[in-house]
Amino acid sequence: MSEILMPKATAVWLVDNTSLSFEQIADFCGLHPLEVRGIADGEVARDIRGADPIGNGQLTREELDKAQGNPNYRMKAQVSRHAELLKPAKKAPRYTPVSRRQDRPDAIAWFIRHHPEVTDAQISKILGTTKATIEQVRNRTHWNAANIKPVDPVTLGLVGQLELDALVKKAAEKKAKEDAKRGIVAEDPTLRPATETAYLTEEEQEERDIRASRAEPKAEDVFGSFSGNVDDEDDED
Repeated sequence: MSEILMPKATAVWLVDNTSLSFEQIADFCGLHPLEVRGIADGEVARDIRGADPIGNGQLTREELDKAQGNPNYRMKAQVSRHAELLKPAKKAPRYTPVSRRQDRPDAIAWFIRHHPEVTDAQISKILGTTKATIEQVRNRTHWNAANIKPVDPVTLGLVGQLELDALVKKAAEKKAKEDAKRGIVAEDPTLRPATETAYLTEEEQEERDIRASRAEPKAEDVFGSFSGNVDDEDDED
């Protein structure tokens, strides 16, 4: 049986305009016979306007007449032209402009370095690349391996920031669940927000390392150590 549009509205029309049994209407509309009975009694779908299945192309007059003449006959729905129009369009593969395609290996390297939890399938989908290319970048067998450097795909203009953050979050949650099943507790999570893992130049990275290595100053370092006794000085005066 084909799925029909607006099953309850169709059932309302069939109840009001035909002599079909509740079972026949229920079978055609994908409802329970008791629900169809409730429609007939005015207890269900009270505010729903009936939809003519013949007028919208989901049922032929011949099928309806045959079913009304034989209570054991089950009607077969037709493929509706409206149903075809309402079918969700299949998402087309991500298109990457020719001018940006040489940047994809850099983006792949960024994922491999900063977010290893993101699967190859996810990288392939979001960047519009192939798993073979990802493997070549990972193993450094890519034809341009010498010039590949990790660069944030948002900076490269390959993806949007919100889309990237959503992917990173999804990968983090999946990894956390898998680790929990294995009894692994991550002390230092490697998956950070994408905004915290943007590509840095060597100078910026060096400056960040220097700042991180600096120890917090102690009070003695700022004011100097004091070993004297205030009370003793007062006594001398």
